[in-house]
Amino acid sequence: MLIYPAAFNMTTGPLHWSLLQRSRANDNQLYVACISPARVPSASYVAWGHTQLTNPWGKILYDLETQENMAITDIDLKVVEEVRAQIPTFSQRRTDLYDTVCKKE
Repeated sequence: MLIYPAAFNMTTGPLHWSLLQRSRANDNQLYVACISPARVPSASYVAWGHTQLTNPWGKILYDLETQENMAITDIDLKVVEEVRAQIPTFSQRRTDLYDTVCKKE
């Protein structure tokens, strides 16, 4: 699971917030949680809000919109196993072309 505390603004938030989370969840085949401050229009920095939890398929499980809120949930690690079994990117590495194996020195 990747957990990012972040505060996208009112320009980048609508364009990138959800897209980047869904992309990272999908291409890394794991859960992504991005935690944002609530939106306070009178603040000196207005955050986009939308704290979000995304599963490894890129499906948004929670979007807490703009107000202060909290979600508590169980993370189903079987979903990670399911995604990695159906899209086996780790076993398809071409170490004969490029070295991706960590070697101890």
